[in-house]
Amino acid sequence: MKVQSLEEVLLDMNLVDESSLEKARSVQREKAVPLSDALLSTGILSDHDMIQALSRQWNITLMNMIGEIEVDPSIIDKLPITFLRKYVMVPVRFHGDSMVVAVNDPTNQEPLFDISKIMALKDIKRVLAPKQEILAAINRLVAMKEESAKDIMEDMEEEEDEILKDLESIQDITVMETEAPIIRMVNRLMVQAFRERASDIHVEPYDSDVKVRYRVDGILHDVLTLPKRIHSAVVSRIKVMATLNIAEKRLPQDGRIGIKLGDHSVDMRISTVPTVNGERVVMRLLDKSSVLFGLEELGYYPDDLSAIERLIKQEHGIVLVTGPTGSGKTTSLYSMLNKINSPDKNILTIEDPIEYQLKGIGQIPVNVKVGLTFASGLRSIVRQDPDVILVGEIRDLETAEIAIQAALTGHLVFSTLHTNDSSSAITRLIDMGIEPFLVTSSVNAILAQRLVRKICPVCRQEYFPEDESLLEIGLSKEMLNKEGYLFRGAGCKECIETGYKGRTGIYEVLLMNDSIKSTILKTSDSNIIKNVAIKEGLHTLREDGARKVDDGITTIEEVLRVTQ
Repeated sequence: MKVQSLEEVLLDMNLVDESSLEKARSVQREKAVPLSDALLSTGILSDHDMIQALSRQWNITLMNMIGEIEVDPSIIDKLPITFLRKYVMVPVRFHGDSMVVAVNDPTNQEPLFDISKIMALKDIKRVLAPKQEILAAINRLVAMKEESAKDIMEDMEEEEDEILKDLESIQDITVMETEAPIIRMVNRLMVQAFRERASDIHVEPYDSDVKVRYRVDGILHDVLTLPKRIHSAVVSRIKVMATLNIAEKRLPQDGRIGIKLGDHSVDMRISTVPTVNGERVVMRLLDKSSVLFGLEELGYYPDDLSAIERLIKQEHGIVLVTGPTGSGKTTSLYSMLNKINSPDKNILTIEDPIEYQLKGIGQIPVNVKVGLTFASGLRSIVRQDPDVILVGEIRDLETAEIAIQAALTGHLVFSTLHTNDSSSAITRLIDMGIEPFLVTSSVNAILAQRLVRKICPVCRQEYFPEDESLLEIGLSKEMLNKEGYLFRGAGCKECIETGYKGRTGIYEVLLMNDSIKSTILKTSDSNIIKNVAIKEGLHTLREDGARKVDDGITTIEEVLRVTQ
């Protein structure tokens, strides 16, 4: 039977039309790449659509998700990781002399013959899977093969006496570098933290031991307990990597480490502070290769999203995002900038520190040591003919005044404030010393936000909530679905037994209108301003959270935790 061409299959499945095919063909000719690559690189097709089409074209089984891998991790001794990553393929089942291999490109069969020869197979079968699924499965194989920090600790405990005898006498940094168990353990802690999606690693010394904790989805989890005697060696190793002064143990120090984990470049910010039990270290992980979220992916409901899209297209004024540290303010602002970033706009930012690097946007890092503060940087930015300005944070009256002046003279200004909700941001500005009439004439909108953990999709289950907890969040039995149930996570391996995996935002979008402006001119009481805003249609943080509880995205406990 004649195999249909990829073009015929795509047209049959209505995944492309003739004009988009023609666009892909011109890219194919220009770059001398296969048609499939041209369709993916131009964004005409997603990886998911492409493998659906290839599955139909080649009549190969589709595996949208690669679950448990039924192979011994030691297989990577025979099939090197570089080989698997290069050809984007991974063994998913291996019994006796037969193997199932997940591939992304069914046209490339040469590597399969190589695998068959190396493993002496009688039967090799292929299934199709998305590229990201295959790469994630390869990473899981590596993780299964490598030791965890805990395993290394257990090995160290067996030979503890000898190692500790050496460590107690160590002064010379070069000797420390060769102390393999410590180096391996610190490396594994970092790799493990990245794999478990941790945002921070804490090394906390106490009286008799040292606790290592990871912050995952905003919550700290105990990972490992180390003997107190190796604390100084672990801290020294981290300091060596961050090029900090290992002899200085009485003063706080800040540094950074750049590490590469597979395809990911991770920037680690290191902070050490002296405590009565020794130096405490916190490492913040920033994945530089992580993809910036689009506005649509941040968890806004359509009514709030359309309001924000209108706001960011305005020519001038201030858009403020408020919330505590770690509530996702920077991510929201970057997504907004990304949305309006175009060659005809001059966008400049002043930040402390720069967390993501954005193409086509001029980003200036605050450097207090040389006198470059938010206020002085903002003053210089205004003279750089910007259309849009992002000020990392309004911390003082001077910064607030320059930002308002910029907004009044035809610039669109984005910034953040640390307040509990949207209406308190107005009170904060007036308390700083900004005149109420300047607030009403310059501020376009204030967004308050929090991050809530999402229910783990693997162990999600239904339950019937109690009336009291529903009442606390502002829901009632009548508001729920016909059956009257909500969802929660039972806890599984995927979510480290927490019942949650990943986070989304809950939002409060206060748009300045005439009623709110006239209220601000009369009073700076945040409660009065909030009540007027609610009458004008404001959804509070808790109400937005309640919607997400009802939709099965998060739980009542999570929303109460972040909005109490």
